[in-house]
Amino acid sequence: MLDPAEFAELAADIRGQVGKVIVGQDEAVDGVLLCLLTGRHALLEGLPGLGKTSLVRAFAAVLGLPYRRIQCTPDLMPADITGTNVLSRTPDGQTSVTFQPGPVFTSLLLADELNRATPKTQSALLEAMQEATVTTGGVTRELPRPFCVLATQNPIEAHGTFPLPEAQLDRFLLKLHFTQPGRDELRDIVLRGADPADPAQVTGQDTLNDMIRLVHAVPMAPHVVGYASRLVLALDPRQPGAPERVRRFVRFGPSPRGAVALCLAGRVRALLEDRLSLAFRDIRAVAAPALRHRVLLSLEGQREGVSADSLVEEALAGVPEAAP
Repeated sequence: MLDPAEFAELAADIRGQVGKVIVGQDEAVDGVLLCLLTGRHALLEGLPGLGKTSLVRAFAAVLGLPYRRIQCTPDLMPADITGTNVLSRTPDGQTSVTFQPGPVFTSLLLADELNRATPKTQSALLEAMQEATVTTGGVTRELPRPFCVLATQNPIEAHGTFPLPEAQLDRFLLKLHFTQPGRDELRDIVLRGADPADPAQVTGQDTLNDMIRLVHAVPMAPHVVGYASRLVLALDPRQPGAPERVRRFVRFGPSPRGAVALCLAGRVRALLEDRLSLAFRDIRAVAAPALRHRVLLSLEGQREGVSADSLVEEALAGVPEAAP
């Protein structure tokens, strides 16, 4: 197994090669790296043209992962993602039913503009994202390891979009925002477009799986896990001690997957700093992307323009590291 120093060096090399292609967007680049190093999934939100698809392609090239892309549209069907049984003729003239795998049978799946697909089609990814399996015709098939979904979505106000169901949102480890580039970044994007960089492959599937195993082996002290749990509970309006703004503006708080996401993403951050233990600062650093999509606002919260990020910030400010 890799040691923390080797892990941090490899991760820095991956980050550097992706940086040859992507200008700025530090939160998104670092967040996708965290997700890939845990073998989990990321939701990338931003307007078209900001580099979401380019980022996913860059990571596929740098990590040497098999890569498939699905362009989600309202007429996309579940079988277009998972695959289907087809009737074929054998060389001796007999007919047989064979399974034709869909694009989900890959290591890195880009679901582009996921919220333009209908809810029925979106649900085709639920089993794959949770269990890394696909069941069709009563037969369950394993997906490659690692299996990571990097889904992009336009802001929900965009024309022709369908809200992602809560169950699917909860399966993304992190939700990452793409922001509009500033003047200097925009200039660099134009200049790089005239002479596009070709990122080098840094590692492959086997080494990436070793990195993922190391992440899951990082120890977690009970008091740090307790802090992550209290953050999650502070965003639940049903809890007796929930802040007034949470009770007023939140319909549902994070599920237990929120606490798992905090600790899992936090362990990657510890390794990136060459540490083999989860710390409070790791939890705080990943709190916003790990929890923002798990805080479901009430109608009043939506009407008042309350952001989930602001509620997470309040929780961070109000929850002490030491248990009361």
